[in-house]
Amino acid sequence: MRQRGFSLIELMVTVTILTLLILMAMPSLGTWLDNTRIRNEGDSIITGLQSARSAAVSSNQNVSFWLVGSAATPGNPGDDCALSGSSGSWVVSVASPVGHCAGWLTSSPPQILLSRSMGSDNARVSISAVQSDGTTAATTVTFNGFGRIVNATPIAQVNLNGSGGGTYRQLRVVVSATGAVRMCDPLVTSSTDPRKC
Repeated sequence: MRQRGFSLIELMVTVTILTLLILMAMPSLGTWLDNTRIRNEGDSIITGLQSARSAAVSSNQNVSFWLVGSAATPGNPGDDCALSGSSGSWVVSVASPVGHCAGWLTSSPPQILLSRSMGSDNARVSISAVQSDGTTAATTVTFNGFGRIVNATPIAQVNLNGSGGGTYRQLRVVVSATGAVRMCDPLVTSSTDPRKC
């Protein structure tokens, strides 16, 4: 009578092959995870910008999107709420949130409507918000009741990249002079590709 099943040698060969396949896939898996974090951070910034624009139109008053420094506690920008063009944390408010981010006072300044802290899971995402010249740092965009930009030195683009050494997908959030927001890929060169910046 013959027994069915795996021999110890067959089992060890299978485990060795699976281990090698997993080790070969790990670098690409890490890059994929980092690229997903970059995309998620870009989506978050777009959400904040569109929320500010929508709030301005619906309330018929100026509403601003502010990039603020990350706090030690994920999910909470902290009370100091210092402005930072290199952070993915943001606040949507009627007035400047500097020094007032801990209090959600919707009836008195700064009238914070929405906020998001970048959190530790996206620490490997490098962010750079600049004005229309492409080099001068920017921290805010203010929309009026028509959804148009009204501040003198608004954020024109937010560049997102990985910051851990490696080949990462680069993305850019672009805010047009009319207030429209979109994400594009600065490495795309084809003029017919809708991802082109």
